[in-house]
Amino acid sequence: MRIVIAEDDALLREGLALLLRAEGLEVLATTDGPGTFLAAVEEHRPDVAIVDVRMPPTHTDEGIVAAVEARRRQPGLAVLVLSAYVEQAFATDLLAGGSSGLGYLLKERVGRVEEFLAALERVASGGTAVDPEVVGQLLARPRPYDTLGSLSAREREVLALMAEGLGNSAIAERLFVTDGAVHKHIRSIFAKLGLAPDDRADRRVTAVLRYLEK
Repeated sequence: MRIVIAEDDALLREGLALLLRAEGLEVLATTDGPGTFLAAVEEHRPDVAIVDVRMPPTHTDEGIVAAVEARRRQPGLAVLVLSAYVEQAFATDLLAGGSSGLGYLLKERVGRVEEFLAALERVASGGTAVDPEVVGQLLARPRPYDTLGSLSAREREVLALMAEGLGNSAIAERLFVTDGAVHKHIRSIFAKLGLAPDDRADRRVTAVLRYLEK
């Protein structure tokens, strides 16, 4: 796995690079701003980019903007975005163009090395990794027209685990139910949210984010 890191905090940036190299992964470049990050992506053509949400000069949404631009320049580039705390709008903006090969994690997750590496591997393989805290806040946020209102409590549990990137077997193990039961819940979720089979590539995460649509 070939990686470029964009993080303006020098300690975290170098810590990430050391961690990944210790795991046998190839860190091609570490950068501290959106401009140098995009230049590094152009030069090295990495498999995955790890990007901080907030970077210079304004420390607002530069990371998200750079991540979206990097994927425009290099279609198929996997991107794992790191944030100090849950920023719902940024998570939604990132996933708006499709969920394949995208992740959004809180920085505290990096300290849980196995979880972080599993999320990175999932994103690099074309999957999705959304931090459980982000999922929890998205699902809990009240809305006047909540498209998730028709889901049962169990379906909402399954939906939250889907958005974390867990497969059906892992969800079954977490909830102490059979794979068949999970498959049935997921079919019901898709049906209630009007997600057709031809939306297969994105509908697992679309199901979580559907209620955010205006």
